[in-house]
Amino acid sequence: MGQYKTEAILLVVRDWDDSSRVVTLFSREFGKITAIGYGARRPRNQLAGTLQPFVQTELVLLSGKSYDSIKQCEIIESFRGIREDLSKMAYANFLAELVVELWPERVAEAAVYDMLLAAFTMMKTRNPRITSLASALQLLNLAGFSPEITKCSACGDVISGPAFFCAAIGGAICPNCSKPGFSDFSEETGVFFKRLMELDWQEPGSFTVTGAILLETERLLADFITYCLDKQLKSIAFIAAVT
Repeated sequence: MGQYKTEAILLVVRDWDDSSRVVTLFSREFGKITAIGYGARRPRNQLAGTLQPFVQTELVLLSGKSYDSIKQCEIIESFRGIREDLSKMAYANFLAELVVELWPERVAEAAVYDMLLAAFTMMKTRNPRITSLASALQLLNLAGFSPEITKCSACGDVISGPAFFCAAIGGAICPNCSKPGFSDFSEETGVFFKRLMELDWQEPGSFTVTGAILLETERLLADFITYCLDKQLKSIAFIAAVT
């Protein structure tokens, strides 16, 4: 491909050696890319200060055998407020890790880029906890892993009232199909879950939700993600430690 330009959101930034950084980014045109910013740790390098997590950038990259190299990086939106707020940073990191795990390298998916941008933008003014729940559910849907919440995943009956949840079967389970060990959830949690999945990012409206419903929703989502990925995200433990 040679040298190319793309708009991207930086998801993970880590030190590579004494002078460089390796970055995992999600590009609008090319999907997930791992690239190296040579010299980015040197104060006078043009990349110094620009390669930071959650930054929206316009990049110039050069194709390489193992990793592409970052030649230029111009910040479009820094999202500095996310990095300066521990709670916001924890939830943004959760979304970044989820995208890294769900999408392979070089699979273009503009909707994922738009979802991340919408979520990070909304975190400026809205509750990052609710924002991350809605974005995670919609990201799962884009990846083809959307949990069923309105119908029984076993028999197909419409869920009305309290129900149960089994990630291995696909989501909600009606009382008639429930088995020992299935997680239960309230009718209110089901309604909230559905609203998050259908959230309009242009007109999100207001939310009134109890802590108990938030905790129950997070529990169901964490169980579903762990089943889909066959492992627990590290960011979930980080959220529990700082919030």
